[in-house]
Amino acid sequence: MKKIITLLFAVSMLVSCSNNKQQQETETQEVEKTKIPVHAWLGGYNDRSESEIREAFAKFKDHGIDALMYNGGHNPEDYRKVGKIAKELGLGFHAWIPTMVQHKTDELKPEWYAVNRNGESALEKPAYVPHYTFLCPSKAGTYQFLENMYAKVAEVEEVDAIHLDYIRFPDVILARGLWDKYGLTMDKEYPQFDYCYCDQCTGDFKEKTGIDIKSVEDPTQVQEWKQFRYDLITSIVNRLSEKVHEHGKEINAAVFPGPSTAMKLVRQEWDKWNLDAVFPMNYNDFYLEGTEWIGEMVKEEVTSVNGERPIYSGLFICPNPEKKAEIEDPEGHGLLPSELGAAIRQSMENGATGICLFTPGRMTDEHWVELEKAIY
Repeated sequence: MKKIITLLFAVSMLVSCSNNKQQQETETQEVEKTKIPVHAWLGGYNDRSESEIREAFAKFKDHGIDALMYNGGHNPEDYRKVGKIAKELGLGFHAWIPTMVQHKTDELKPEWYAVNRNGESALEKPAYVPHYTFLCPSKAGTYQFLENMYAKVAEVEEVDAIHLDYIRFPDVILARGLWDKYGLTMDKEYPQFDYCYCDQCTGDFKEKTGIDIKSVEDPTQVQEWKQFRYDLITSIVNRLSEKVHEHGKEINAAVFPGPSTAMKLVRQEWDKWNLDAVFPMNYNDFYLEGTEWIGEMVKEEVTSVNGERPIYSGLFICPNPEKKAEIEDPEGHGLLPSELGAAIRQSMENGATGICLFTPGRMTDEHWVELEKAIY
């Protein structure tokens, strides 16, 4: 009898061990299937052959990229061409088109451009760099131009979402890492970088609040004036959101970190925007910070939207890691391969839904290796 009991116990233990092993294998397989969503900003494929596009996009897909934020200009047919290949390869495809920054065309009137506190038009005297030709968000013509442009692209079947960028005012204060590049000390809001003081903006503000901002000794200290301009941008985003959703497409945006930093630097109060997802540009080198800062920003970003929409942490890649220390321009800096894993971990541990790379073209072989280690 003892032998029978002993035998039954042994069989029971074997079955139990086998079941435990199967469960462990199943759990391991489930872990292996778990992958961090990866998006990527890129452009420049409009004029490439279909075979070239397919080869490049297939490589991105193999490396773990799930969706492309593609900058292809304003022509819907370019998004149709490039998007068709992306969709065939199983990639998400978002049309990445700048919003408030627009170069002069016959469709845009000169008076639609923003004006700084010195009375200078962003069209005639743009801040910092020649392409900073920002439109004024108060002008009806500005909104109508943007609505028409995005609606036409949203009609393209291959486009999954509209991705807004430069949806803001010019940087009234630059990120700390850019001060030396432009030879500036931005310890306050200087008039040449402070927008918009056109007659319509200031007139609408006076009508709403009774404050003549042009007669105020220091407009930078008037909180109502800051809020008025936050609200101008928020209004444009939310109106565009309604229009894009009418076309059955999603809408998201590249924004500055925070939103506390975004509000201070470029007047984006993006936690109030009706978006389907947010892509904060958590470019730590621009702020002279390490990867821990990325985690701090993501925590604030996720908290600011109360978990109501996904946050994809934008990561800036160093294209030439070996010479990073020698490069003076911060736009040549970014995450080294050795930092990429930490940046992704900081993002995800603090609540990000995924990440977005700027850009695949800046990724070295070492970056790809580290990416694949970090996202599974």
